[in-house]
Amino acid sequence: MILLNLYLSFAKVGLFTFGGGYAMLPLIESEIIHGRGWLTVREFTDIVAIAEVTPGPIAVNSATFVGYRLAGVLGGIMATLGVVTPSVVIVLALAMLAKRFENSIGLARVKSGMRPAVVGLIAAAALTVARVALVDLKSMMIAAVAALLVFKVKLDPIVVLAVSGLLGAIIFS
Repeated sequence: MILLNLYLSFAKVGLFTFGGGYAMLPLIESEIIHGRGWLTVREFTDIVAIAEVTPGPIAVNSATFVGYRLAGVLGGIMATLGVVTPSVVIVLALAMLAKRFENSIGLARVKSGMRPAVVGLIAAAALTVARVALVDLKSMMIAAVAALLVFKVKLDPIVVLAVSGLLGAIIFS
């Protein structure tokens, strides 16, 4: 039953989220922590951190890690299939309709309304992770320096994550 529940929970997340992986994080949090009680906020934050540094979309990686954590390899597969199934179906349907509505003013207006909402969803995910990750001055400093290095210096995020991990190993030991 857990396999079916994983598939359905992540299919629900995949179906009702627009804007990409980061926009899915608040819905994943709501479903697996508050709705199902499968993980704690700290466990979810750890999974998001791991999903962030592994190759691939963060929502897919998060689904895979949550599914694996709860039900092993099959759980990872079912959660991953669940989160991608709605997108695959929607993209196929939209691809068939794309030519027909490419110049639609109504569709342009809908997209204009959805973009700010996506920013809000991403901000909500960041705040959720920040509440657990930024627990002291050291972690806040690492976050601030990481943001500065990515936004101002334009340093590759992978390099920033690697250096932050090394700093964490030194500072928090």
